Amino acid sequence: MTAVRQSRRTFLSGAATGSLLLLGTRASGAVKGANDRVRIAVVGCNGRGQAHLRGWMGTENVEVAYVVDPDSTVLARSLAGLEKKRSGKTMPVGVADFRRVLDDTSVDAISIAAPNHWHSLMTIRAAQAGKHVYVEKPLSHDVAEGRVAVEAQKKYGVVIQHGTQRRSDAAIAGLHEALKSGRLPRLKIAYGYCCKPRDSIGVKPPEDPPKNLDWNLWKGPAVIEQFHSKYVHYNWHWFWETGNGDLNNQGTHQLDVARWAIDDDQTHPVRAMAIGGRFQWDDQGKTPNTMFGMAEYPNGQMVLFNVRNVNYPGYQNQVCNEYYLEDGSVITGDEKYKIRRPGSDTFEELKLEPGKVTPGGNWQSFISAIRAGDPSMANGNVLDAHQGCVLGHLMNNSFRLGTQVPFSDKAASFGDRRDAAEHFEKLHAIMRDGVGIPEDGTTYRLGPTLTFDPATERHTGDHSEAANALLKDQNNPGFEIPAVAQL
Repeated sequence: MTAVRQSRRTFLSGAATGSLLLLGTRASGAVKGANDRVRIAVVGCNGRGQAHLRGWMGTENVEVAYVVDPDSTVLARSLAGLEKKRSGKTMPVGVADFRRVLDDTSVDAISIAAPNHWHSLMTIRAAQAGKHVYVEKPLSHDVAEGRVAVEAQKKYGVVIQHGTQRRSDAAIAGLHEALKSGRLPRLKIAYGYCCKPRDSIGVKPPEDPPKNLDWNLWKGPAVIEQFHSKYVHYNWHWFWETGNGDLNNQGTHQLDVARWAIDDDQTHPVRAMAIGGRFQWDDQGKTPNTMFGMAEYPNGQMVLFNVRNVNYPGYQNQVCNEYYLEDGSVITGDEKYKIRRPGSDTFEELKLEPGKVTPGGNWQSFISAIRAGDPSMANGNVLDAHQGCVLGHLMNNSFRLGTQVPFSDKAASFGDRRDAAEHFEKLHAIMRDGVGIPEDGTTYRLGPTLTFDPATERHTGDHSEAANALLKDQNNPGFEIPAVAQL
């Protein structure tokens, strides 16, 4: 890299005092040629971090230079596993603090598999240090920090690729190209499902962090009152200060596919709402395990979304997308699509040409974009990532601002959107008849319909003051998200 960097001492000192001003220039694409080795630091060694390690170690002429984790036990376990599998390759360096990697000019890219609340800050700091970024979904923990990540990519010219692997699927790209080109009837509703069974996480009392965990580094920007063991190392997903619920966890993939199908000239919804709850479990988690969300774009196209996690006999897994077209057709499937034409009761095979993606899957496409010095080659670039994440954030924020209403299929009013009402009624019937939630004495949390200005990325109208307060999380001193002007 030829970007100008601060010394590590200056950088860490700045972080400690809350200053995030990093000096830098646009990335030059330090990988000079197609055969030069790409050196990557993997940040976060649990769960998806292990998938990142396997992905990069299985990619030709890519070296894992660092592994980073604030839990010394997790870090040691990962290094021991790599020692067994490295097959003569150089052993990566293990460190607790990802900031130590930023000043190493031999590192070309950072692969982020840390918890959600770290994603944007790590992405921004890496871009400022002139390093390319592969960031696990979701790109952002809130709307405002996602915009800063977009602007950081613009300023520093690095490749940023989102961990939404479906963006590397030529079959999905082909369907969306057909919808937008007129080869298929125009899209009316893009529907996403994140319906996979999960269990209660129970309850744990506050306690001191374990000695193997650098708690200050783990929480980083997240303002957390006190440690409890449900935060580490997965259930942080179900707390608003660290996660975004299943809507912007697993659901990020299906949300992104749904938004990808919306016309290309649309950026963000102008209206969004959600209804749901955390039923049956009576545990420590805060995010909903059941949700129906609706968002409308300026051109009238809509995204509907369904989260359903409570297990029950006969549970139907649905981690997929559906497409409802203006002529009444319905498209279902994943890679191999079927269409039900208007007036028909049966689905027929839908044959389409593959669409345009950078080949090689999500890992190789990122490396190809780095080698070419072309951020546009990323399958799921930073702007696509931001727009997909905002869609989920707006639905979540409506839910968070909601009030309790009786548990009923008429709990929400969808106005003239009868199609949305019908889909909510289907979800309600499953919760009532399948899960067995009693209508008497049970409530939903019904969120308000929030109005959003895509140009300013701010709420307007009713509930705007409360909704705008949710666009940006508070951050701990030393781990603040910089303003765009500070980039």
